[in-house]
Amino acid sequence: MDAIDRQILTILAGDARISLKALSAQVGLSSPSTAERLRRLEENGVIERYTLKVSLQALGYSFQSLVRIKPLPGMLKKVELMLQEIPEVIECDKVTGEDCFIARLVSHSMEQLDQALDKLAERAQCNTSIVKTTPVKRRLPPLL
Repeated sequence: MDAIDRQILTILAGDARISLKALSAQVGLSSPSTAERLRRLEENGVIERYTLKVSLQALGYSFQSLVRIKPLPGMLKKVELMLQEIPEVIECDKVTGEDCFIARLVSHSMEQLDQALDKLAERAQCNTSIVKTTPVKRRLPPLL
């Protein structure tokens, strides 16, 4: 990856729907050259997909929560499967340390959050934190 590839990634991270013509103009290459670079970035697995970002607030999700989850003995796999089936879980990482999972949940109300967490109550200990703000949104790491 060179400086132009990094520039392409930075531009796409800001607007994945940018036209090839506009992207080419911003990086100073012809459209065919830019298209070839995009193809190589995709083939090499650097670009996995182009995605949609939706406003959770606009969809009525007033609450986001981070939940640390520690399955009870013998329940690790069952809890993992349960997390995959709870629609309010929009992201979940399996982690090292005292907890086994950290999940991000969305909900319209506290009641909905309770209902989602109640599904896990018999199989895991949960520690929930309500997200007040997100001062650092998901972003690209430094492109070296």
